[in-house]
Amino acid sequence: MEIMNWPQAELTDVERFRALAAGVPGAAVTERVLPYEADQVKAAVADLDTFARVHADLVSATLVEQEGDHVVVLAKGARGQRARLVGQLRPGWCWLQSRFLIIGMAVAAEPAGGTRVALTGGIRVPGRAAIVPIRVRQESGKTLDRLEELLRA
Repeated sequence: MEIMNWPQAELTDVERFRALAAGVPGAAVTERVLPYEADQVKAAVADLDTFARVHADLVSATLVEQEGDHVVVLAKGARGQRARLVGQLRPGWCWLQSRFLIIGMAVAAEPAGGTRVALTGGIRVPGRAAIVPIRVRQESGKTLDRLEELLRA
């Protein structure tokens, strides 16, 4: 019996993230290469205090449950709204969703130097894995600006 040599592909977290986001109607992935080491960026993304400071409409994000990389996070928005976000959070990867919100971010080292950060998010269409695509890219750009400012400090 001959063993087949199937091709294998190693994907970065950013490449996996693009594939996941592609399955969410309305999701727009915004990417930027930052001039910082991947470990530094990954640690910032996995820290909930940093997470709340860089995302446009969040005031706080509190971890209420964790089992491995599966988390439940309570988020408070700038206008008083609250969300119970469930998903995965680990260095270099974040995918959280509630009934009305999706937030995702991934990080991968760039071969030429620096670190690529990809993110998406927005208001979720209730009952469906879909994002209302209003201002998603604009807000993502602001989030990346704040992340870069935080890393620079």
